[in-house]
Amino acid sequence: MSGDMMEEQGEGVSGSATPTEETNGTGNLMDFLDEPFPDVGTYEDFHTIDWLREKSRDTDRHRKITSKSKESIWEFIKSLLDAWSGWVVMLLIGLLSGTLAGVIDLAVDWMTDLKEGVCLSAFYYSHEQCCWTSNETTFDNRDKCPQWQTWAELMTGHAEGAGSYLLNYFLYILWALLFSFLAVSLVRVFAPYACGSGIPEIKTILSGFIIRGYLGKWTLLIKTVTLVLAVSSGLSLGKEGPLVHVACCCGNLFCSLFSKYSKNEGKRREVLSAAAAAGVSVAFGAPIGGVLFSLEEVSYYFPLKTLWRSFFAALVAAFTLRSINPFGNSRLVLFYVEYHTPWYMAELVPFILLGVFGGLWGTLFIRANIAWCRRRKTTQLGRYPVLEVIAVTAITALVAFPNPYTRRSTSELISELFNDCGALESSQLCDYVNNPNMSRPVDDIPDRPAGPGVYSALWQLALALVFKIVITIFTFGMKIPAGLFIPSMAVGAIAGRIMGIAVEQMAYHHHDWIIFKNWCRPGADCVTPGLYAMVGAAACLGGVTRMTVSLVVIMFELTGGLEYIVPLMAAAVTSKWVADAFGKEGIYESHIQLNGYPYLDVRDEFTHRTLATDVMRPRRSEPPLAVLTQDGTTVEDVETLIKDTDYNGFPVVVSRESERLIGFVQRRDLTLAIKNARQKQEGVVSSSVVYFTEDGPALPASDPQPLKLRRILNLSPFTVTDHTPMETVVDIFRKLGLRQCLVTRSGRLLGIITKKDVLRHMAQMMNQDPESIMFN
Repeated sequence: MSGDMMEEQGEGVSGSATPTEETNGTGNLMDFLDEPFPDVGTYEDFHTIDWLREKSRDTDRHRKITSKSKESIWEFIKSLLDAWSGWVVMLLIGLLSGTLAGVIDLAVDWMTDLKEGVCLSAFYYSHEQCCWTSNETTFDNRDKCPQWQTWAELMTGHAEGAGSYLLNYFLYILWALLFSFLAVSLVRVFAPYACGSGIPEIKTILSGFIIRGYLGKWTLLIKTVTLVLAVSSGLSLGKEGPLVHVACCCGNLFCSLFSKYSKNEGKRREVLSAAAAAGVSVAFGAPIGGVLFSLEEVSYYFPLKTLWRSFFAALVAAFTLRSINPFGNSRLVLFYVEYHTPWYMAELVPFILLGVFGGLWGTLFIRANIAWCRRRKTTQLGRYPVLEVIAVTAITALVAFPNPYTRRSTSELISELFNDCGALESSQLCDYVNNPNMSRPVDDIPDRPAGPGVYSALWQLALALVFKIVITIFTFGMKIPAGLFIPSMAVGAIAGRIMGIAVEQMAYHHHDWIIFKNWCRPGADCVTPGLYAMVGAAACLGGVTRMTVSLVVIMFELTGGLEYIVPLMAAAVTSKWVADAFGKEGIYESHIQLNGYPYLDVRDEFTHRTLATDVMRPRRSEPPLAVLTQDGTTVEDVETLIKDTDYNGFPVVVSRESERLIGFVQRRDLTLAIKNARQKQEGVVSSSVVYFTEDGPALPASDPQPLKLRRILNLSPFTVTDHTPMETVVDIFRKLGLRQCLVTRSGRLLGIITKKDVLRHMAQMMNQDPESIMFN
């Protein structure tokens, strides 16, 4: 119940004492709860917040500030500062998350290259930066310059030969093991919550669950450092998911500066929703995609005000990252592409096939990964997280080094797969046979037959595809920061590029076929394999996460390929349909279920015909409901009840005979109120009567002073009748974000339904284990 109203209800007695009180010998009875004391209305760890209560508390706070602002100039300035605090928090979140993302990008670039060699002119330069500054770099060998030396060259003086290859191979594995060992050790020792992608937990927190320390300062620091180490170790993981967690940690950090957010869990979650948008904005350089991602994928409660603030936070974050310019191409975009040919209607067939592949890969990945994570939870494997990380890193590095497409960082691989083959490309994928008497402008190179380089590249890509599909299943969910966006996109991009080259060669060799005749003249540039890679990446990411709108926007912001929205949409929708046919949950929802977080998904439909009376507790075989009476309970009774039970709150009734409901009181508030009263209010002892009414009970003068606790009583708890369909109850819990709801019949209290009961019932109806919801 809200502050002001409770004060009004508490003020009746606090002024002058009534005659009955004077006969008690208490003189002026102080209702000490008129003065709010610390921690009332806060929540324990692993508990759900009460959205309605938080909302009404904020409304009261706002009403107080507005009425005070008319009193003096100073109060008016304070009210302005309060109104602006939301935008200030967004500005700070944008600046910090943008800066951290820029630093992470630069550090990852340098440390990834450190596995292969070192820059002699300045050891802190990555390979690319090292050769930018060199004067001896030729265009054909732009990756080779005397300033950059591989480890074998530095130690033995020989760049080529079997010995130096083996030495480079050995050092590559050694560096990878060192980075991943450091990452997993730091996570284990300093911040266990810094592992994983963080998005399942962020979704749960935004739905109103409390996980203390998950967004703390230590988690922020360790996650930022270990994310660099994990990505640099060459494991099949991305930094995009963890960047959302990092941005939310920044949001939580700045919330603590303003009491408006630090003292209200509902308001804090509005800030965290906007922080998630800033996280995606810097992860992909996609501000609008970030806002849509927060809206579609992570947020539970997303009012219009939060939409504008998310937009502002994402804008500031993107602007900050752009001024750091970590990619050195003056673009926010990770994989900027420029294609010179439009796409044709007939190409929708391969695009939709890529969508089907994405949906199937999404289903396979989710099932295999969840099975492996469940095995990790239930067997001995979970006891050795460091060993597991070391083993997976060793296997990844061993298999990755011989193949040039898996040796490099996944982002570089995707970037190369997205690229169009221009006249200046030196990649193996662009090794086509040129027509000697070709005299056309450089941009519009016609379709050409594939040369030997393309065929060997195709073999290597096919092996890379199998490797990525298998290894990502075992990597995601280990005890290090690990995102899923980049590995999923890599799988799709490889499959897409292979299909693109296949279609291109068919169009070249069979341009008289009926499907190619209309749009592919000999000597024209018809098919862009890079576009297929882009569509495949979108399809696979959609299959795993089940995003649609935000995915398409992120993809075209990521690549700058605005005119390819229709192919991207076709692939995203197809992959969602195919994946949904096998199971409705995306990877994040599956991990939420696996961890047993109390998350009521808005997208789940409840279609069973059960009633509130079937779900409420106590059941017939259970002891009766623990209740308090309005004026017949002593302090000792209340303390015994709190000690003997672990319920989150207690209904207050007129008497045990009538069971007429008056209100509901939270366990934590009761504990704090009694503790505080014993310290500050004289005469409160174990035999003092606790009362929740306006006026105290008439007691003999010899009795100790009673304790009034009306202030902490919620006089308008949410109630339903015993014949309310569960479909309606589930909807009420979802839309109002309730913690619990009382069940009555014509004013008499029958039982209680908590969020956990609702989740258990839903699990039971879907033939799952109802005990898997392990948190309160």
